[in-house]
Amino acid sequence: MNNPKTLARIAGLLYLALAGLGTWAELYARATVYVPGNAAATADNIASHTTLFRLGLSADIGMATLFVFLGLVLYRLLHHVDGRAASTLMIFVAVGAGSILVNLTFHFGALLVATDASYVTALGADGAESLVLLLLELHHYGYILGGVFFGLWLLPMGFLAYRSELFPKTLGILLIVGSFAWLADPLIVFTLPDAPAIVRNAASLPTSIAEFGLILYLVIFGVRTRKPVASS
Repeated sequence: MNNPKTLARIAGLLYLALAGLGTWAELYARATVYVPGNAAATADNIASHTTLFRLGLSADIGMATLFVFLGLVLYRLLHHVDGRAASTLMIFVAVGAGSILVNLTFHFGALLVATDASYVTALGADGAESLVLLLLELHHYGYILGGVFFGLWLLPMGFLAYRSELFPKTLGILLIVGSFAWLADPLIVFTLPDAPAIVRNAASLPTSIAEFGLILYLVIFGVRTRKPVASS
């Protein structure tokens, strides 16, 4: 399969699907059960919504898998522009997908402790509930740290889009800016823990514009086609 438009649209659909899976897992499946600072409620919610919580885990596995396929398709589409940049993109995608899967250990750990009575026997009800909350919070912060590689892959992607005739140069610039915005998010969380939420929201805005811009461009337009050169 060598048709650039076909490859681009496949990439766009993969990107759209992984964004949907990741958003649903983070903002619905986990957000439904997680009660910040309340270990008892969080543990009880997980036990009461086991299927939802397992589906959230499965959605993140799907997201990580699709992320790798997205990287492979984009590599195929853009490696002719700059082989080193395309290889760098693929490396960052692979590490980012791996970090998602490793971090899911905490998600599953919270599920295990919340649903296995042996942990209550060993740790007591309060101890088991506190462990559930801790595991879920570790997943939360691991998710934020994983954003480093979600930002890093956009850097070579933006460079390739800027250098390629297949994409508007403006989109390449947006992706590069979005890359640095992704990297800013974990720095804000861990170095400025008391910063108001508006700071993180402002930092995430360029990323959202860049990524959704890329998704829409890939799905709707595919890639730019060269205008035929008029013969003299």
